[in-house]
Amino acid sequence: MFTNLPPATKGLLIANCAVFALQLLFGPALDPFMLWPWLPPEAAGQGLPDFMPWQLLTHGFMHSPTYIPHLLFNMLALLMFGAQLEHVWGRRRFLTYYLVCVVGAGLCQLAVVSWSVRNGGGIYPTVGASGGVFGLLLAYGMLFPNQRVMLLIPPVPMKARTLVIVYGVISLVLGITGTQSGVAHFAHLGGMLFGWLLIRHWRGQPPFGGRHVRRVV
Repeated sequence: MFTNLPPATKGLLIANCAVFALQLLFGPALDPFMLWPWLPPEAAGQGLPDFMPWQLLTHGFMHSPTYIPHLLFNMLALLMFGAQLEHVWGRRRFLTYYLVCVVGAGLCQLAVVSWSVRNGGGIYPTVGASGGVFGLLLAYGMLFPNQRVMLLIPPVPMKARTLVIVYGVISLVLGITGTQSGVAHFAHLGGMLFGWLLIRHWRGQPPFGGRHVRRVV
């Protein structure tokens, strides 16, 4: 099965697993590639990495070495949704979409965590491909809204469009209430938001164009 995957999906799977192996080998040496918030002046001198622009992309290829299921679930979702989207879009458009979702997720998470730090919240980095994966989930729901998919936990079948709505609402509620700490809910929402905007742009739909532009996705 792995040998039959389209090239970009296969490359992303390999890249995430390779970076995870590097994290196990080099540990804290790779901390500057995680997504760190903008630190207020009073936090300077604590020895913590500060935000750097490349982190908006690199954080999406890193996962917590102490929680392997985070990597496994993201790679399973990339395998399930990414391969089908790449078959429809082609390698270049699929890879562009995925990376835009990763960067968009990073921007949203950066804004929320930086605001929290400046209001007395804790300083912590963000890692994970979840922003890109949630973007893929949204795209799958938009392109194949009536396709039935099976949840893992709980094992309940539902339409892809319904799955997107359920995951989006859950992430929004948990992010606002803060009831599930340690999960980057606003990165999930950011990936979905930027993915939605990019698809609207490709389709020539508002706010990027008129209503009578030819659909391309």
